[in-house]
Amino acid sequence: MNQQYELVVGLEVHVELNAKSKMFCRCSTDYFGQAPNTHTCPVCLGLPGAVPFANEEALKSCIKIGLALNCQVAELSRFERKNYFYPDLPKGYQISQYRWPLCVDGWLDVEGSEGMRRIRINRVHQEEDTGKLTHLKGSTAIDFNRSGVPLVEIVTEPDFHDVEAVVEYAKKLQQIFRYLGVSNADMEQGDMRLEANVSIRPASQTKLPNYRVELKNINSFRFMKAAIQYEIDRQIKALEAGEKLSQETRGWNEDKKMTYLQRSKEEARDYRYFPDPDLPELRMKSEELIIKNKIPEMPWVKEKRFAGYGLSGELSRVLSEDREYSEHFEKTLQIAFQKNISASVVARKYTGIRRRDLDKYEPEKLVAEIKEEQAGRIEDEEQIRQWAEEVITENQKSTEDYKNGKEAAIQALIGGVMRRSGGKANAGLALKVLKKLLSK
Repeated sequence: MNQQYELVVGLEVHVELNAKSKMFCRCSTDYFGQAPNTHTCPVCLGLPGAVPFANEEALKSCIKIGLALNCQVAELSRFERKNYFYPDLPKGYQISQYRWPLCVDGWLDVEGSEGMRRIRINRVHQEEDTGKLTHLKGSTAIDFNRSGVPLVEIVTEPDFHDVEAVVEYAKKLQQIFRYLGVSNADMEQGDMRLEANVSIRPASQTKLPNYRVELKNINSFRFMKAAIQYEIDRQIKALEAGEKLSQETRGWNEDKKMTYLQRSKEEARDYRYFPDPDLPELRMKSEELIIKNKIPEMPWVKEKRFAGYGLSGELSRVLSEDREYSEHFEKTLQIAFQKNISASVVARKYTGIRRRDLDKYEPEKLVAEIKEEQAGRIEDEEQIRQWAEEVITENQKSTEDYKNGKEAAIQALIGGVMRRSGGKANAGLALKVLKKLLSK
């Protein structure tokens, strides 16, 4: 990016909750792949006289997300009507939260090109999803199956100044949703959608720009990165040409690799928010401690704990990425410790187990396999050193790659030692010997 300018981005992430029923009615949320308009009722279709009622399960999931993001649960929360007219909105308004969100004032630490940065979370609020429009040749089809599905919106402050941090934040949120079990967060199915408010300011300036361009409904991390990068270039060119940038909403055209104007961006006053008269105020603060006790250990916390067992940073990260995978590993680890088997030995065993195959591996049987393998293990360091020297000589590319900073290249050398030993060499000892030889 041009060093004369600084990127300023605030992110809005929408995630559909995996509640069994919709936000304000009892229609099933299991609509994906179903025939259009088969999961609807008078409430989610906005028919006259239909009265909504709040989904308690969804509200608790929203609080889970807020607490995982270090938010405060509001003493008082209310639903409001966000008024606008669009074909996918049957009521002519969306039930959302603006002045009284459920969770506020959180944060999440994110790694970017500038290093670790704390991103402030303005709010985590509950709302309902809209219908889905499908544009056909000369016409538009509307499917209201998605209308009314519980949707949580997470809004940050404009704290991002590099694209990498935006993508890392979004990936981290997806991981949190899955760890909490509140959403599949599948972007291809529309479970999770990204919106970025992008501005450019002179590097010497500290105040926020007086405009922002909203990139709407982006459904992939790759597209988000490309769209922001395009906006950076477009906005800098406009500023240097003396143009005045204004509030607007833009979409991303993947085929043309460019953003395009959708409409002038609305302000909050344009939506004429007012409290929904059919829904009572919410006082969920008393649920905070109960819900907090049900939140699992977050992956980055687990990663540090695994590293405390003597595992490498990369291995700790891989083992903690997925909740089911990490919990399976820990069950095996508890049994292994009773048999005096180290965490590193168990972790190496898991490098050959795919997540989708976990149900084929019972922890007790895994530990028994490890014990059996250890019975015939070669621990002779001199013999392993001899094999290691031969492997290094025969694999010059992997050797050079490792010396040039590609740490993963050492796995090929370890594999060579294991083949020479018939799979019986102590892999941990082989790694130690190889690293010592390669450091010379």
